[in-house]
Amino acid sequence: MNKLTRFVRHQKRTRHAIYMTDRQIGRSVRKIALILLGFVVLHIAAMVWLEDMTPWQAFWLTLTTLTTVGYGDLSAQTVPGQLATILLIFGIGITLMTLLISDYVDFRIARRERIRSGHWNWNMAEHILIINTPKYNREEYFVRLVTQVRESRDYAETPIMLLSEDFRDGLPDSLRELGVVHVTGLASRPEDLQRANADRARHIVVLARDEYSSDSDSYTFDVAHRLWEMSLASKAIVEVVDDTNRGRIRDLDIRSLLRPIRSYPELVVRSMTAPGSEVVIEDMFTHSNDHTVRYPVWLEGERWADVVNSIVQANVGTPLAYVTRDGEVITHPDGDHHVHAQSLLILVHTEHVPETKEVHRAIENHFNFRLKDIER
Repeated sequence: MNKLTRFVRHQKRTRHAIYMTDRQIGRSVRKIALILLGFVVLHIAAMVWLEDMTPWQAFWLTLTTLTTVGYGDLSAQTVPGQLATILLIFGIGITLMTLLISDYVDFRIARRERIRSGHWNWNMAEHILIINTPKYNREEYFVRLVTQVRESRDYAETPIMLLSEDFRDGLPDSLRELGVVHVTGLASRPEDLQRANADRARHIVVLARDEYSSDSDSYTFDVAHRLWEMSLASKAIVEVVDDTNRGRIRDLDIRSLLRPIRSYPELVVRSMTAPGSEVVIEDMFTHSNDHTVRYPVWLEGERWADVVNSIVQANVGTPLAYVTRDGEVITHPDGDHHVHAQSLLILVHTEHVPETKEVHRAIENHFNFRLKDIER
């Protein structure tokens, strides 16, 4: 029964604290503190006058009595002095002290509850603000995204804030442990953007609400337009589902536009750490514009730099990696690395995919030219 009673009282106190604003609680604390101070001064004066104590002795007695410590080294000896203590401290002072502590507890409960529910006004700057949440597997996505952000030396300690209505019951422990905080709200409302300190953010990431539906681009455009109105478009990295909607969002001077690739949140991180690299990576995820082709090419120890030069100078493409005779893929080797390969992985233009014989001819022409030049 005692546990049930404590639980009910806690719930009542929590609801009471939540509906009180910080200003109301602060005003109440100041009012009670001033009244309590007045009675403390009165009791000190009474002890000096009625008990013939020094001001310090009266002050010491008042505090030990008010806090119910009661060392017993000093006490009121006369009846008038004892009556003053009963009235000013026992009857009023301890009651006011209890109310003061109660209001402080209310403040702590209110603060914790508002932080948990996303209604705390964070005084944050130079943070990464992420707007919206993925429709599916949001916790797993954010854990991977934040982990990737933390692996970057420049963002290892950068605060991260989520602005969304999807965490009304609080962030999962996995995100809180990574130092993520959140604000419950909609980025389409200017007041919510202000609560999220969007104007002081280092980066603003606008995720697509539904990565499989172009309808989410409408809300994305609204948010992007809000950011443009606030002169924050240059900080924004925006996901766009339908490529036909990119033009009107790009016209808002958005810094970077991405396709929502939920299995690869590192794309968002690259757009922050190395602006422009996300375009290259995104292009490799699609078959349009450029894509990677594997060509069978037998190499016997040629320098990687010479192999790359032979392909690039022939306008065939850009070698990205090679495949060893054992089938291992070696990406981005050093220029002086001697290549023993059975295949090359080359980034080529989709509108002109070279044939294998063109790749062979490019390599043969380059190395035959170098051989002749050496013989001279």
